[in-house]
Amino acid sequence: MIETPSPIKFVHQVILELIEPNSKVLDLGCGDGTLLSLLIRTKNISGTGIEINEQAIYQAVAKGLTVSHADIDSGLVDYSNKRFDYVILNESLQEVLRPKEVILEACRVGKKVIVGIPNFCYWTARLQIFLNGRVPVTKELPHEWDETPNLRFLSIKDFRAFCRRNEIRVLKEIGVSRNHRILFLRNLFANTGVFLLEK
Repeated sequence: MIETPSPIKFVHQVILELIEPNSKVLDLGCGDGTLLSLLIRTKNISGTGIEINEQAIYQAVAKGLTVSHADIDSGLVDYSNKRFDYVILNESLQEVLRPKEVILEACRVGKKVIVGIPNFCYWTARLQIFLNGRVPVTKELPHEWDETPNLRFLSIKDFRAFCRRNEIRVLKEIGVSRNHRILFLRNLFANTGVFLLEK
């Protein structure tokens, strides 16, 4: 039986467009390697991942990927400056203990950094807080407060301000809501923000 490929997540398509073919890529918090595998297949990149979850590592390795078992909070001391063309930190930043250090280290080892964050100021989340007076639970933020892996609750606007404070250039900012791009009022209408950075 031939296995049909899963449909590509729209946010992964956005990230694919940001990466040049034949690049060297490090995916921080790569999970089961879905994005890394897609990049290798479609962009002919040379890629490696870092992941803390052992089950996810087994799934990534089963796809033929090279993944190190490590905590990205521990830093990237084993990697030299600008070793990678791109470092990806997609849907992981809100779960790390020291986000500033992780981003600065990613900027050190990567010529460019791609960060994807869930926008906690998305309009449906704001509405749930306003109407229900409770921490929002949405498709993008599916966990109750006591079960969430998220340690940080940030918005697109917060991340822009972080980059300014730390003299990180935002080369591109893309707002995503389900299967389309948000061009205006991203902090309100995008449930995910994707940033291409350089330092």
